[in-house]
Amino acid sequence: MDDTAHAPALAGVHHLKLPVRNLARSRDWYAGRLGYQVALEFVEDGQLMGYALRHPNGGPLLALRLDPARAEAAAGFDYFAIGVPDKAAMERLAEQLTADGETHAGVCEGAIGWSLPRLHDPDGHEVRFYTVEQHTRPDAVLTVHDPDVPESP
Repeated sequence: MDDTAHAPALAGVHHLKLPVRNLARSRDWYAGRLGYQVALEFVEDGQLMGYALRHPNGGPLLALRLDPARAEAAAGFDYFAIGVPDKAAMERLAEQLTADGETHAGVCEGAIGWSLPRLHDPDGHEVRFYTVEQHTRPDAVLTVHDPDVPESP
């Protein structure tokens, strides 16, 4: 059933928020590995509790919230995939991350585009990337089997 008449107007993802154990360490990792820059600082009762980070080249707004217990509990989970324009840009990103000493699964063919999985931030959150460019355009619902098993590049 395709009833879009009652669907509200939405405008994409406003921001992503991650719990972290150490704000400075996470801020520096996202800045050093992905180019994020501090846009806002959140201070509560005199204590720095979070950052909002912006990306200079189109990445989503990313919020980091000091919450060690939740960061520990969420380690290993991939909350989101950050969009990358195309496969060539993904390959450049993979090369840069490798040069920075980061481990990841490399560029993998996904169900509809290419992905770069298994990169982990200092709290163990999996930071995934997925291309906006697609290699397939399914006309029907696509069934994905074993999505966490990367295929060869």
